[in-house]
Amino acid sequence: MKLRSNAFADGSAIPRKFSCEGEDISPPLEWTDVPAATKSFALLCEDPDAPGGTWHHWAAYDLASTQTSLPADAGRDTPQPGFKQAVNDFRKHGYGGPCPPPGKPHHYHFRLLALSVAELPVSERDSCSRVASEARKHVIAEASLVGIFRR
Repeated sequence: MKLRSNAFADGSAIPRKFSCEGEDISPPLEWTDVPAATKSFALLCEDPDAPGGTWHHWAAYDLASTQTSLPADAGRDTPQPGFKQAVNDFRKHGYGGPCPPPGKPHHYHFRLLALSVAELPVSERDSCSRVASEARKHVIAEASLVGIFRR
């Protein structure tokens, strides 16, 4: 499976508009080479470089197995057709963009998980880390895209 964005390449800088210093919208994402056994997807965005440990920026889940992309701003804090979103570590529902403390660059890991179940046993009041924990129990394939952001 492959995950990519037309907004930034793997290992390159995330444009400011997708961060707290810009519009704070989720980047456009698309994926290919999905396993035939996929019943749904979960999409995670995490910053393992955060001072207090991994910071969870986004968890979108119960995406249909036929879905192959998300447009820019799909992670806004309103109900979205076709998938659910968890509460991120900013205590906000939906996407919260890169917002590291000034200094060293941080690496933002977007992970697409192909799952063996159509729905995860979580609610939209649950945290991104809870969604990630439940999703990992059902992973059949994973793709990642890493973006870098520095303030």
